Amino acid sequence: MSALFEPYVLRSLTIPNRIWMAPMCQYSAEVSGPDAGVANDWHFAHYGARAVGGTGLVLVEATAVSPEGRISPADLGIWNDRQVEAFRRITDFLDGQGTVPGIQLAHAGRKSSTDRPWRGGAPIGVGDPEGWEPVAPSPLAYDESHTVPAELSVEDIQQVVRQFADAAARALEAGFRVAEIHGAHGYLIGQFLSPHSNHRTDLYGGSFENRTRFALEVVDAVRAVWPEDLPLFFRISATDWLTENADDPREGWTADDTVRFARELLDHGVDLLDVSTGGLAPKARIPAEPGYQVPFAQRVRDETGLPVAAVGLITDPVQAEKILADGSADAVLLGRELLRDPHFARKASRELGGDVRTPEQYARAV
Repeated sequence: MSALFEPYVLRSLTIPNRIWMAPMCQYSAEVSGPDAGVANDWHFAHYGARAVGGTGLVLVEATAVSPEGRISPADLGIWNDRQVEAFRRITDFLDGQGTVPGIQLAHAGRKSSTDRPWRGGAPIGVGDPEGWEPVAPSPLAYDESHTVPAELSVEDIQQVVRQFADAAARALEAGFRVAEIHGAHGYLIGQFLSPHSNHRTDLYGGSFENRTRFALEVVDAVRAVWPEDLPLFFRISATDWLTENADDPREGWTADDTVRFARELLDHGVDLLDVSTGGLAPKARIPAEPGYQVPFAQRVRDETGLPVAAVGLITDPVQAEKILADGSADAVLLGRELLRDPHFARKASRELGGDVRTPEQYARAV
């Protein structure tokens, strides 16, 4: 049988195959009022379609742990009980299709308070009714167009750690079986990790140990409320693509840092590293090509023993199969390809050989 369709066990959880859906923001929630951040019919149909299509694990998009943690005003959130209730409708449906429901817990930091991408994605100022003041480890704007963020105090940092833990507890109540902490793409945790964005001189800045302190405190806080028998993921940008570029000597987070940090995450109870890259520096040159991020995942797997998922321009069943067969990753996370084709897993099963649960309503099309 194809490696893509071998079940995967993490702690007590069995994921039916290795084709997983990467978190992708939909920017489709209400922006204010009692329904702010609440999943709606769009989210139900969007995630439900990928479950019907045979995806083994669906990771719901970056879901903010606080209103100020949203990338845009239209992001999903999980800071109140109304949001929990709406998510339960989605997780129940995914469970019913044999798909494991997961959620990515996030805080956007200095990249928050921006408009929806199809409206240009520009920063929304503090004076706008939809905007707010971003926060970050240091008062350094993402780029010239973004607002200079407020520097988090130590007390503020501890509050955000508690918000991640509270969000994880709500995620469990909402029916999610996998929690992923978003430490990638230049959002708040990644901002602390990278010396490019973290210029602090206290216990949360400077040395590698200090820059990783916040991330590990979040991991410990989430792991403390997340059941021992359920897996915890961490998404990381394995490189900022700064030091890798000869024409851009700025100091950033590197692949060596990622391997070193992966060992720490393993010791702190993380079960799988979701390996992406980039997002911290807007002008970094990224050599995007099919599978361009896979070597970073493979290096973590080979050097630390921490399970990994590979992501990034994985678009073909044969390509995905080779990533697993070569031992480069334990699973593949598909993003845009699942937007194009919700039934990618079913198509791959026909091409490569493998079992995918088929709803009775679709049996005539098998």
